[in-house]
Amino acid sequence: MAKKTKLPEKTKPFVTGAPTDENTFRQALKFFGIMVMIVFITFIVCSMAGVKSDILRVVINTVVEAAVLLILFSRGADLGTDAVARGEIVYQHNEKGLDITQNERKIPFHKCKGFIIGLIGSAVFFIPALLLAFTAEKQMTTAGTLPSWMDGFMRRSEISGGLAAYSQNGSLGVLDIIRIFVRVTIMPFVAMAGTENRDLLLLIERISPVLVLLPALAYGAGYLQGPSRRKQVHTEIAANTRKRVTRERRERQKKKNNVPKTPQQLN
Repeated sequence: MAKKTKLPEKTKPFVTGAPTDENTFRQALKFFGIMVMIVFITFIVCSMAGVKSDILRVVINTVVEAAVLLILFSRGADLGTDAVARGEIVYQHNEKGLDITQNERKIPFHKCKGFIIGLIGSAVFFIPALLLAFTAEKQMTTAGTLPSWMDGFMRRSEISGGLAAYSQNGSLGVLDIIRIFVRVTIMPFVAMAGTENRDLLLLIERISPVLVLLPALAYGAGYLQGPSRRKQVHTEIAANTRKRVTRERRERQKKKNNVPKTPQQLN
């Protein structure tokens, strides 16, 4: 079997941009919008995938979280590839001596840009998670509200003291709202722990700022793939061009060989 020849890599020079540009905030808003949709979808999926088996629950939610990170990695890679292409255009304009604005010089690829976009887009989720991390406490099961037919017993002094804790109506505080918001944001990890493992839930709440930033890190890591993906594009274009030239040359040679010879040529 003939060994497949590895295609030589084809690259083009490009100009490196700035860590931020005029499109950074708009890209961060797009990232935030994607995150809102992802949080909504993962909340529904993880809620529907509630199973009693701990192993199966961990596997399902791990797959969900991996899919989320893969999607954002791919989105970041797309943006990084486009940024490198913009850098190639700026480089060509520089070589031709064309005028380039300061904003156009900032737009091309920069290693920090993807992470900055992800961090800005995650700020709405990160700040509540940070507050929860410093205030998190183990959540204990609270007593339920007494039924109405127990009201008569509350008037008896010998037992009213023991039932007082059950008669207090708990109100939803600011920290409770923050806890609910953060848990929804990192629902796959909360679903992995389950509702009964309070120690693990406490640990998840304390490291929630890191968990919230995982999508931003995946986006930034994907953005870093821009140069390699752009190199692959140029390599494939060069390979296709080489195949087309070879095919056309063979077709011309074939037509030349199929031309019938004239009598003069026979003599």
